[in-house]
Amino acid sequence: MRDLLIFLIVFGLLPYVLKRPHWGIYLWSWIGYMNPHRLGWSFAFYFPFAQIIGLVTLISFFVSSKKLKFFWSPTMGWLIFFNIWMLISTLFAMYPDVAWSQWEKIIKIQLVIFLTLFALVDREKIHIFVWIIVISIGFYGFKGGIFTLTTGGGSHVLGPRGGFIAGNTEIGLALVMILPLVWYLFLHSQNKWIRYGLVLSMFLIAIGILGTQSRGAFLAISAVSAFLWLKSSRKMVIFIALLMLSPFFYMVMPQSWHDRMATIQNYEEDGSAMSRLKAWEFGYAMALDRPFTGGGYESHTVENYERYVPHQIEQGIATFHDYHSIYFEILAEHGFVGLFIFLMLFVQYWRTANKIIRTCKDTGQNKWALDLAAMLQVSFIGYAVGGAFLGLAYFDLFYHYLAILVMTLKILEDEKNDPAPTTVPATK
Repeated sequence: MRDLLIFLIVFGLLPYVLKRPHWGIYLWSWIGYMNPHRLGWSFAFYFPFAQIIGLVTLISFFVSSKKLKFFWSPTMGWLIFFNIWMLISTLFAMYPDVAWSQWEKIIKIQLVIFLTLFALVDREKIHIFVWIIVISIGFYGFKGGIFTLTTGGGSHVLGPRGGFIAGNTEIGLALVMILPLVWYLFLHSQNKWIRYGLVLSMFLIAIGILGTQSRGAFLAISAVSAFLWLKSSRKMVIFIALLMLSPFFYMVMPQSWHDRMATIQNYEEDGSAMSRLKAWEFGYAMALDRPFTGGGYESHTVENYERYVPHQIEQGIATFHDYHSIYFEILAEHGFVGLFIFLMLFVQYWRTANKIIRTCKDTGQNKWALDLAAMLQVSFIGYAVGGAFLGLAYFDLFYHYLAILVMTLKILEDEKNDPAPTTVPATK
């Protein structure tokens, strides 16, 4: 029944996607982040929903009555440059067959990111998109929090099977990244029952993050909590909530969780932490040998370990893991040039959010944009901190957040250039 329901929802909405491209972005993101077809056990499990939705969405941009309005921003320039460089590094990849296969997956995600830039053309569409992201990923935090409370936290909270965020560390970081947006939705929701539900969701998602037993996610949520207080307009509410709930969060987790978190201070005694350091050493050594293009996708092979860190092989300490870090992942696979471009996307993300905040503070209007930009900055802190310990460099959520910021700034600039009141048509 679950499989049939997913089919009915997706194919029932595809005709609407042909008329309204932003519906395609909504539907693709729901499938991509929540992976609802992975919650079934039959014919929908491996069905290529995302590819079909993406193709129909692309067609929709050309056949719908709403024509594309092209625009330019420095952030888009760096994003295009990043995609060009990933193509160049793939052309010179050490393992072309698997590299091209991985490039194909990533370029499809990037294409949808660019389509998002031309689909979210007003506040309403952005607000709905935020809701879809929060519900799709927050679903696993909500039920993960319940699971952790009812089982005593003895097992790891996991994400949807077969996706970017299937593992405990990956879903932990994704939940950290959406947590500030739950607060944004709380600030801009009027219905008291929705607000109650959002408060409950924040509580359970926080429990779910701890329930992943991911040390990277724990560091990320610690950084996010501090920065959320700093950026929030309701600092006292956040402070009291953290003061009251932190002891509960601490006590509800089992001893195994406390033992695992304690290894953060004594990382040299933990095999998992040391395996990351060995993988980083390998990635850095490969980047030194191929500084411009790196090794290309999927270059963390036994042969390359033997070539670049032979002492690990001789000492029997080689892990043959991937890079366990967004920074070393980009460095190893795309070289120092690729890492520089990637970090420039970070700079553009932060600068765009700051520009939105300054613009809204100066005018005293568009509180929604100010709060959204501030919370996206909080999310960025989570990605930057948590991403240092796991390889989610190509995770579409960061790039979607980047697109939201670009479109929010464009909306504000359009309003400034055309201050005459306009009526925004309701989404149908």
